[in-house]
Amino acid sequence: MKYFHAVFTLPHELNPLVLCNKKETFDLLFKTVPETIEQFATDPSNGLGGKIGFIAILHTWDQKIRDHIHLHCLIPAGVLASDGSRWIHTKNDFLFPVRALSKVFRGKFIEYLKKSYAKDKLIFPGTRSHLGTKEGFSDLINQLWKKEWVVYSKASFSEPEKVLEYLGRYTHRIAIANHRIIKVENGFVTFWYKDRKNDNERKTVTVSAEEFIRRFLLHVLPPAYRRIRHYGFLANRCKKQDLTLCKKVLGHSNEESAIHNMTIQEMMLQLTGIDVLACPCCINGRLKKCDTLPKVIYESRYIKHTKPGIDDSS
Repeated sequence: MKYFHAVFTLPHELNPLVLCNKKETFDLLFKTVPETIEQFATDPSNGLGGKIGFIAILHTWDQKIRDHIHLHCLIPAGVLASDGSRWIHTKNDFLFPVRALSKVFRGKFIEYLKKSYAKDKLIFPGTRSHLGTKEGFSDLINQLWKKEWVVYSKASFSEPEKVLEYLGRYTHRIAIANHRIIKVENGFVTFWYKDRKNDNERKTVTVSAEEFIRRFLLHVLPPAYRRIRHYGFLANRCKKQDLTLCKKVLGHSNEESAIHNMTIQEMMLQLTGIDVLACPCCINGRLKKCDTLPKVIYESRYIKHTKPGIDDSS
């Protein structure tokens, strides 16, 4: 099974509004992108015409940890026929025309944004106050219509193992990893980044500690916000039935039963090549479970060390 990686990006003209209305605009993004993908997937003229499934992952940063709001989508190269009788493969390693996707994505998002504004679901504090006026908001909408929105579809993954590797190292990233920070001294922070416009050449940038903190805090999500979501036949409410159908029409039912009979160790070894019970120090030794911490003790320690009123779930 092949998988496509599509990226839906909001234009930077929206950044001032988004940063003041994160939950509302992120919700619109998570509503608009699935509707756009499903519209193309169910249209027979696109060569498919069935139920699609995909995973959407929200990212809000670029390599310099500035605001860059986009949604990564991992999409199987095909759909489940409407009657569940067969699997319809994409043709010629091609998902959907990206220019058409971009136009539909733009139109849907702008319409939903206008509805949010009409229902007073948006706020415009401080220097953004001009966007809250009818004239200011209308000017913003006009800019968005004139702008070419970006939908980028990367080459498909050739093997499921590579999909798993991608998910494992990419989905739970934060704005910047520790290993990218080169030094912190004299009130300045230096870190490296990949210059996408110059063949991913590695370069460095130095900013003040205050600017570094400001950029990092741009990417703090609303409380308990889910940045990874599943849609179509991968959605939680229907994946048990739909995935069973998908595996059946693709002839993978035997593989499914084999996986169910595996231990976690065997599954991790097969999928990643990593033996989770090997000693991380000498490799030759084997890890053994010595004891299990009683739930009552764990909970009492957790409560004892958690200050009232502080959400430690993150």
